[in-house]
Amino acid sequence: MARLCSSRFERAARKLGWTRIAGLDEAGRGALFGPVVAAAVILNPKRRIVGLDDSKKLAPERRSELAARIREHALAWAVAEVDAQRIDAWNIYQASRQAMTAAAEQLAIRPDYLLIDAMQLDLLIEQKSLIKGDTRSVSIAAASILAKTHRDARLEEWSAVYPQYGLARNKGYGTPDHLEALRQHGPTPLHRHSFAPVREAGCWAAGATQAALPLDARTP
Repeated sequence: MARLCSSRFERAARKLGWTRIAGLDEAGRGALFGPVVAAAVILNPKRRIVGLDDSKKLAPERRSELAARIREHALAWAVAEVDAQRIDAWNIYQASRQAMTAAAEQLAIRPDYLLIDAMQLDLLIEQKSLIKGDTRSVSIAAASILAKTHRDARLEEWSAVYPQYGLARNKGYGTPDHLEALRQHGPTPLHRHSFAPVREAGCWAAGATQAALPLDARTP
């Protein structure tokens, strides 16, 4: 049976002498549009926040409520973004690592121990990588909630700029409506052009535009 999200990893770290324990997670790793966002959170062990869990399991309203409580009660928190151009230049794995590193470094309180969702960072800080950490550690769950709510808010803003892609609904992921919009309109500068569906849609849209031109206007 899967164990519920709890503070057992934080308690184990404190027994070993660590006191400033930060959870880290990212959001948007599999999306086709926009940045990957990471958050780092040092929870206050004296201020329990009930209901922390993997952000993907929570309804949007509940995520927003918990995000407000995390920002209010955590000892420290930070959010960092890596944009689509850097994702294309580095690859999504390295971009996710860089976003997490930036979030950890931006914390107002320097952590002495990191709990990270399925990743190791190049930081001289003791750390533990947990597979499915956002479902097991309250600190990682808190980070996942802040990363997700921050990224969702950014997609709401961009939806007004690029309304044809349905970004407010699909949050930049490869849903059927998003893929169809890519086929019809091609990608924006904020799409991840190294991702196959975007790259292929760009070629298709360019071909469709070319085919629509008069024969004597087409590129040789």
